[in-house]
Amino acid sequence: MKKIGVAVIGAGFWGRNHARVFNELEETELLAVCDINAERAKSIAKQFGAEAYVETGRMLKRKDVEAVSVCTWSTSLAKEALKALKAGKHVLVEKPMAANSRQAEELLKTAEKEGLHLSVGFLMRFIPGVQYIRNSIESKTIGELVCATAKRVSQWPERIGDVGVVKDLAIHDIDIVRYLFGGDPIAVYAKTGNMKHKLFEDYAHIMLTFESGKNAFIESNWLTPYKTRMLVVTGSEAILKLDYITQELTVEDAKETVQPRIPWQEPLKLELQHFASCVLGKEKPLITGVDGLKALKIAEAALKSSKTGKLVKMR
Repeated sequence: MKKIGVAVIGAGFWGRNHARVFNELEETELLAVCDINAERAKSIAKQFGAEAYVETGRMLKRKDVEAVSVCTWSTSLAKEALKALKAGKHVLVEKPMAANSRQAEELLKTAEKEGLHLSVGFLMRFIPGVQYIRNSIESKTIGELVCATAKRVSQWPERIGDVGVVKDLAIHDIDIVRYLFGGDPIAVYAKTGNMKHKLFEDYAHIMLTFESGKNAFIESNWLTPYKTRMLVVTGSEAILKLDYITQELTVEDAKETVQPRIPWQEPLKLELQHFASCVLGKEKPLITGVDGLKALKIAEAALKSSKTGKLVKMR
């Protein structure tokens, strides 16, 4: 099997995980790790037998590096992803993809111009229970889709310093709702605020309205003493509840409550394996740059709605 030469830009918490997974996959060979912190780059590169860099320019000149993961701080994602695309590399950029939708649009245009794969790190889509829920919606085994409720709360993560809870946490659920509902919301209404932290919002309540009266409700915060990651999808015939952390899925209907046996799988490994398969031309991308752009625009609409106190129409 041909292995894809890959590199990781940004060796923090997520970058370290990307490096580990790329090192484990049969489809990829981890060649380089880049981080502005030289010691961190050296440490992770040594651990996985790769070369360390502190500056992306030199690393991106390597012809054997065909694809990169960009795992920097949110405000640097677009800049580093753009460099990689212009250097002819396929890119998986972590969410939220860019600091704003204008930067995201530039990434899309560059990827299209260069004929390169551009994906966004919405790894929740790869959790087997999410696929089960999507199939249940499409097959109507839960009847007609009514609404979805997502809860993503925890304490303030030390790694965060440049975006608020909407673009860091809620954007995952924005993407999942788009994916499950099979389209984009027509309106967004949100309330966000600062309870403990001055620079960015640390809680958000977002309502997305879709055609045919379907709604999704998203609660995110960095205020809760323990971590909760839940999704509830309500249909006219059944209710599905997914715990993202344990990956346990519960199906409730009028007659019974059951828990389908779905083996736990690491979503990051599934995501990066899929990305590699897309680069190799074996699969069509499940997540594209367009998905990243649309989720970011909805996140921006939520922040605008909170600021103005008004409903933001998306069309």
